[in-house]
Order: sequence, then structure tokens, then C-alpha cells
Amino acid sequence: MTKIIVLGAGMVGSAMAIDLAKKYNVTVADLSNKALERLKQKNQSIQTLQLNAKDKSLLTSAIAPFDIVLCAVPGFMGFETLRTIIEAGKNVVDISFFPENSLELDALAKQKGVTAIVDCGVAPGMDNIILGYYNEKMKLTDFECLVGGLPKVRKWPFNYKAPFSPVDVIEEYTRPARYVENGQIIVKPAMSDIEHVEIPKVGTLETFNSDGLRSIIYTMTHIPNMKEKTMRYPGHIEKVITLRDSGFFSKEPLQVNGIDIIPLEFTSKILFNEWKLGETEEEITVMRVTVVGEENDVTKKVVYNLHDEYNKETQTSSMARTTGYTATAAVNLIANGLFTERGVFPPELVGKHENCFNHFISYLKERGVHYIKEETIVEKTAIA
Repeated sequence: MTKIIVLGAGMVGSAMAIDLAKKYNVTVADLSNKALERLKQKNQSIQTLQLNAKDKSLLTSAIAPFDIVLCAVPGFMGFETLRTIIEAGKNVVDISFFPENSLELDALAKQKGVTAIVDCGVAPGMDNIILGYYNEKMKLTDFECLVGGLPKVRKWPFNYKAPFSPVDVIEEYTRPARYVENGQIIVKPAMSDIEHVEIPKVGTLETFNSDGLRSIIYTMTHIPNMKEKTMRYPGHIEKVITLRDSGFFSKEPLQVNGIDIIPLEFTSKILFNEWKLGETEEEITVMRVTVVGEENDVTKKVVYNLHDEYNKETQTSSMARTTGYTATAAVNLIANGLFTERGVFPPELVGKHENCFNHFISYLKERGVHYIKEETIVEKTAIA
């Protein structure tokens, strides 16, 4: 039986481990014994291992007995963790959202004979897979992804709960956003270009620039217009911009009563409680992926809509389901020999294969995560 180790016993890591344990021998490693015990209570068949994944030698030893590594560590340590896994010669699926360019590890992965599928969540992840598939079928001119994870019940002042670490959310809110317009890479501050959209079952949401294109900036250079925007309830982002512009996200030490305090660390502590998603708190994940292009001299617009909610029966958050099950689908691709290329592969380079694309869609559908497709013929190549 294929042996899999999951690095990270957080909300998404636990959901992935439970999903994989139905079919594989699964071990989960985490620094937090409390998180490991909580997971063990949900599924006794999963083995647990307390591990400091920052320690390269400990990590290398821990993953040695396993066939595939599923990496769900925090973003700030994601790149180096991925490098260590590849150096150890282990096939890996990675969902840690790190700022570095994972394609820098492609040569190392080829040298080690490793298959590494990276950024394999909901977005980045499924939006890339959809893009990769339609890039093979159509001459694309436009790609847009709108995505957001939202609490069902809005709580003032932020109307937001983070399904992952607030530090990673703040990183998303501070990292300059890149998008592509008329073939040129445009860089703007995060949270810029606020617009409002209507999303079925949810209502009006605000969208803003975030740095979500990631690998497709390098792999899809022929597509002239590409953009990813994050969605939140109206009013949320104005409050976050106020915090940012007031210095609450600064990494420069500030002396208070003779003690050095880093504002970002202080803010993260405050927001951790304010944004913490309760273990059984209901939330939703919404995404709209749009591609426009020509197929057989006809311009088409293809839209995939996702609306997923907290699963009361399994007590699994929608963000864990939509992110985690995309990653476990990728693990199954590798384990079953459906994807055997060596190197580092962002999802668009996996989804371009029809059998892989169909595998992701059907795997998620089996778990109640549905991507609803709409296709129309348009008069001009523009995202309406």
C-alpha cells in the first residue's frame, strides 16, 4: 500500500489526511501535539508524528519511509520545505502558499527524478487546472479568477474569518499584486481596484487585486489578459487598508515602554482571535473562473462557478474541502501513475492533460464539490 505523509495537521491538512486514509497508509506530522491529538480523535487509523519541519535533517529523516509527501506547512516556510522534500527524492504535492517562484526548483526535481505538483489548492489550484485544460482547446485571450472564503454569519467590524493563518492572509493583503494586461505585467498595490460583483446565493461582494496569478505569469505568457482578484463582503477591505496605512502591518520594530514590538506580530495576535474560524463555524467558498478565446474561428466565453459550504455531516470547512480535495486528487494522480512527468508542475501544466482535468473534476464531484460550467458565444474577446 502506498505510504503518504502529510506535513501539517491544521484544518486543511487534517481534511486531506482523513480523505487519503480511506485508501492509503497515512501519517500526519506537525509541531503541535494538540493538533495531532485532535486529528487522532477523528480518525484512529491515521498515524501521527510530532515534527519540527523547519529542521532540515529531522524532516529528511521523517519523510524517508514514505512514497509521497503532501505539504501543508505555513507559507513562510513552504519553499525551503519543498526544496528539502525534493532533495530527499520524494514525490510531492504542495499547497503551501509561498512568495517564492517554485519553478526555480524544476531543475533539481528533474535531477532527483521527482514529480512535484505545487500550488495545488482551490486558487491557486483548480483555477489553474481549468486554464491549462482550455489553453489546449482554445486560443485564449482572457483569463479571470474571482475567489473568496467567507463566513456565513457576518461579524462586525471585519465580516471575515480566516480559514488559515492570519499571517498568510496579511501577506496576501500586503504583497504587491501582479496581473497581465495587453501582454504586459502590471504591478499594483494589493487591495487596489475595488469593484463590486453579484454572486449567486451570496449577493454583492467586493473584489480587489491580489497576487494570485503566480506561476501562470511564466507558463502562459501568450495570453494577453490575465487577472486574479479576491472577494470579500462589502466594507471589509476598507478596514484592512486603514490598518495597513496606519502602520499595523509594519515589520519595523516599534519601541513601547522600552520594549521592542513588531507591529505586524502584534496585529496578527489581535486578528488571530478576531478572524479565527470556529471548528464548527459555517463558511462558504465561492469562485468564478472565466476564460475567453477562439475555438474553430468562434469566440467563446467559458465560466466555471463554485459554491461550496461547510459540511455539517463530516464537520469539514468548505475551504478545507475545496483546497484539500484538489490536493488529494493530485496525490491520487501520482499514486495511480496517471501523471508521471518529472519536474515541478504548477496545476496548469497538469490540467492541460484531458485525463488529469477529468480526474480532478470527477474526484471533487464525488466529494460534493461541484464546478458548474457555462459556455456562451461572444461577439468580442472581452470578459463581460
